[in-house]
Amino acid sequence: MPNVNADVVYQQVLSMALEDRSADYEDLVSNNNALLALMRKKGLWRTYSGPRIRQTLQIGKADAQWYSGYDQLLNPAIDIFNDAFFSPKMVVVPIILSMQEILNNEGEAQIMDTLESYMDAAERSLEDSMDVAMYSAGTANGGKQLTGLATAVPVLPNTGIYGGIDRNANAIWRTKTYDPSSGAGAEPWPAALLTQVTKDTIRPQLNYIMTKQSRGRSYADLLVMSTQHYAAYDAATVAIQRQTNESTLGKLGFSTLEYIGGGKRAEIVLDGGIGSNMPDDTTFGLNTDSFRLRYNANRNFDKLFSGDGQQPIDKDAIAQFIGWMGELTQVNPMFNWRFFDSNAAA
Repeated sequence: MPNVNADVVYQQVLSMALEDRSADYEDLVSNNNALLALMRKKGLWRTYSGPRIRQTLQIGKADAQWYSGYDQLLNPAIDIFNDAFFSPKMVVVPIILSMQEILNNEGEAQIMDTLESYMDAAERSLEDSMDVAMYSAGTANGGKQLTGLATAVPVLPNTGIYGGIDRNANAIWRTKTYDPSSGAGAEPWPAALLTQVTKDTIRPQLNYIMTKQSRGRSYADLLVMSTQHYAAYDAATVAIQRQTNESTLGKLGFSTLEYIGGGKRAEIVLDGGIGSNMPDDTTFGLNTDSFRLRYNANRNFDKLFSGDGQQPIDKDAIAQFIGWMGELTQVNPMFNWRFFDSNAAA
């Protein structure tokens, strides 16, 4: 049997391994973040085309008119729809090995072991980079990062430009912030709730917010909590009352409870701990139906280069990348809110 060049064998193994794994990268990323997981389950990962992502918004409504007989039927010109514009962001995770590493691991079994290690490292990097971005303001690398919750549901909801729309000039485009330490919120807090978040206060505080920030079937159905808020909520419910949620996120391995109060139900998920990107002393109340993850159909955690990858002209190595292009967008900020304790030690 003729001797097969290790370089060629490696390139073919790399190509086949990436093809085999690429179909799972979407699962890998979505199952690492509660919001992405629920959005994917609801079919809210959607493609786009063109240089900008256009998100159609309903900014007004036609008024009904009660009439009788020969009353004039009014039909005024009304702006009902408009668009927000988002610039797609791009990210890649490299997989590169030098020929020294390849030659030191000649033989198909050794090549596969080496490749598995590099693939695993690349996938962990992909998970981490998307999770960091989901909580970011989108300012990293000169504003090239995906625009996450720090901007989508900001501490100061009446400032800044988001999706090409000035939040200061357009109240309809604002989320809400609730801070019991300072009393900040959409409406004055009841005096009894103007205190730090503890096991004794978190349920009535959440009940107050959920009641204020809902209308009919529209409300925050996902409460993403920091370790401090999750521990307080967990301690607030004795074992017989505690609702452990295993219907959706719990089955994916997230630490979950179920909120029942204020006439609403929502999933509570813990996002904190070692290396977490979740802000401390914070709960994000997210109406998941109002978010979209818009992505380019030709760059959804796919290989950048076809075939075996690229061999740089100035390096004795083989390179390939896993790439994604798109943006997190919103269609209706009204039912999204941030609940945080600005003075947790007060």
